[in-house]
Formats: sequence, C-alpha cells, structure tokens
Amino acid sequence: MAFALSSMQLTSSAFTANGAIPTRHTGARDDLSPPLTWQDAPKGTKSFAVICHDPDAPLVQNGIYGFVHWVLYNLPASTTALDENARVGTRGKNDFGKLGYGGPMPPEGHGLHQYYFWVLALDKATGLPEGLKLRDLLTQVEPHLLGMNRLVGTYQRG
Repeated sequence: MAFALSSMQLTSSAFTANGAIPTRHTGARDDLSPPLTWQDAPKGTKSFAVICHDPDAPLVQNGIYGFVHWVLYNLPASTTALDENARVGTRGKNDFGKLGYGGPMPPEGHGLHQYYFWVLALDKATGLPEGLKLRDLLTQVEPHLLGMNRLVGTYQRG
C-alpha cells in the first residue's frame, strides 16, 4: 500500500494543528516528547509506529531532505495515546544519533520550522529491534501500512 493519509486523527493536548510547540518539548528546554492521541485507526490495525520529522531542516541525508527527531515503534494496537515523555514502545535512532525523542532545535535565525508528527497504523504486530533509523523502519513497515496521518506543529528558535 502506498503512503497516503487516512481518516485516522492525531492530536496533542500540548499544541494545536499548525500551532506552536511549547518550549518544554524542544531541545532548547526540557526536550520531552509531547503527548499525542489518535483515533479512528483502520480496521485490522495490529500495531502503530510514531515518527517526528522536520522537512524544513537544511540537510540532505540518506537521499532525503530534513531532520528526523523521533522514531518509535512496536506499539500495540491497544495504544491510542502517548503521554508526555513517553516511555513505551521501542526507540529508534533520531538524526541526533540518539535513541528516542530529540525535540525541535532549528539553527538560530533559520526561521519557523514545521514538525510533522506521524502515526502509522500497521496490519501486523512488530517486534523490530531497538535503534532502527527512519529509512530502515519504513522499509520494514511499508508492506504492512493500513493508514497514517499527521499533526504539524511549529517552532522557531529565538
């Protein structure tokens, strides 16, 4: 199945769609992953993965533009929310070279960046190992993708 938006809804109690991400969820302060909630997962969903990506970052890595801030997977189908500073699932490697979440931290004076938080619904429970980079995760889950959607937040460093 191709990567396409579905009717699944993704929200956060920390920021609204296209709204500013609070500083506590950025690398400038506490660097805590924001709380996320999703609903209306496609029928047959067995697991989820969550990704945060900044397409505005002035980088080209692995043939794609942007910067990966969060890769999280092996979330069971019963999961419909992540608390702030989530400690569930399996952590992948972000583009900071670390496991788990690394909050927004665009270069000073680089302007407003958009951060895409994605939830992917999969037709298979996954048992993938810790430390996958985004490209490796997508290679593994693409054949099992039932639906996905995103929540976009913004952040600008002073």
